[in-house]
Amino acid sequence: METGESNCGPGGPDGPALQFGCASFNQDSTSLALGTKTGYKLFSLTMVEKLDCIHECDTPDVYIVERLFSSSLVVVVSTAIPQRMNIYHFKKGTEICNYSYPNNILAVKLNRQRLVVCLEESIYIHNIKDMKLLKTLLNTPSNTSGLCALSVNHSNSYLAYPGSATFGEIIVYDSNNLNTVTMIPAHDSPLAALTFNSSATKLASASERGTVIRVFSIPEGLRLFEFRRGMKRYVNISSLSFSPDGLFLCASSNTETVHIFKLEQLGPSGGDEASWTAYVGKMFSAASSYLPVQVSGMMSQDRAFATVHLVTSGQRNVCTLAMIQKLPRLLVATADGQLFIYNVNPLDGGECMLAHKHRLFGIDDDEGEEGESEGSEVTGPAQACPSYAATAALPASGPITATLTGYSEDGGEKKGEVIPEHEFAAGPVCLDDENEFPPINWCRDGTGGGQARRS
Repeated sequence: METGESNCGPGGPDGPALQFGCASFNQDSTSLALGTKTGYKLFSLTMVEKLDCIHECDTPDVYIVERLFSSSLVVVVSTAIPQRMNIYHFKKGTEICNYSYPNNILAVKLNRQRLVVCLEESIYIHNIKDMKLLKTLLNTPSNTSGLCALSVNHSNSYLAYPGSATFGEIIVYDSNNLNTVTMIPAHDSPLAALTFNSSATKLASASERGTVIRVFSIPEGLRLFEFRRGMKRYVNISSLSFSPDGLFLCASSNTETVHIFKLEQLGPSGGDEASWTAYVGKMFSAASSYLPVQVSGMMSQDRAFATVHLVTSGQRNVCTLAMIQKLPRLLVATADGQLFIYNVNPLDGGECMLAHKHRLFGIDDDEGEEGESEGSEVTGPAQACPSYAATAALPASGPITATLTGYSEDGGEKKGEVIPEHEFAAGPVCLDDENEFPPINWCRDGTGGGQARRS
């Protein structure tokens, strides 16, 4: 499941000073990262009733924070320096490196192969193992929200981003082979949300109108599903996320309703009800050739399989579908600093039941309320995990620093500027917590500074 969905406060780095800066689930929804005015926190999502804060840092005004799976690598961007990305090894409490870019960073996405930095009109693609700049996509269509999605599949590393600022075209880019895969005319209006499923075989999208959600095959770009979340009003869809098995898709917006759609192809083998539905569908399909496009399109759309009604509306949030304690759950982190965990019935759907809610920061105003318990209180920073690789070493003389400006699409020089070589740690740095893929292996040349080499 591609869940690296984030939810920044209004205006991104130039927005008003809010206590809540951003929230993002990691790639497999085992962790939640939260940025605030006073710092950022990382939470473990392994239990419903208990929410563990595994790390806390006082870096102020964080509006982007992304964790790589269950590793110790975390990327942070603050409004204090919105052009600079800092990469930390949070269990060691050290900075691995930092990079500066020509303009404000609007989004950062990462998987086991690539780290992608999205600016308003350019995208930088790095090799995550050594942070080498592999490609710069210049003069991309204006993307003021930094909308993009990066797949998490180990063999395919697809990047999706808007191909137009005026209508909903999607460009799918292969960040492993560094070439464009396909261009999808997904919507009439500009894009508002994108996400891949975990196997990188499907891509879901929504436009600024927020009424229709479409799912496309990857890499072909064929339309597979079309879901209508509402017709009465336009909404701002803030988050899309597939379930781990790719059979469900959740969508949250600025309304009080979170929708869960089921991706299933109905056919004669699906029982009486499925057969009847398929039969009616065939009848509509046959008739659609005689009907206007708008009408025939309506007939192919399904409504939500399951729903959640939040207590409040009008605030941004981020949602994900995950397996917690061997049961399917819907998680919703809201802009007022709460995490709601709902039980999902994968057979019957319907209204999801609230299993627990947790307050992510501040004083719990609902203390003692039903559904709230002592287990929801945030604990202090956790000690270093014993599974952390024993070979990890502190940087010999500070973090890596590089400035990325004026680079061509091939990552070469333009205007004669050169990206400084990396300074590497005095030993292998393996961030393989819980047997996670080690994202970085760096070694320093032992000179104590200046030029360095990559091992």
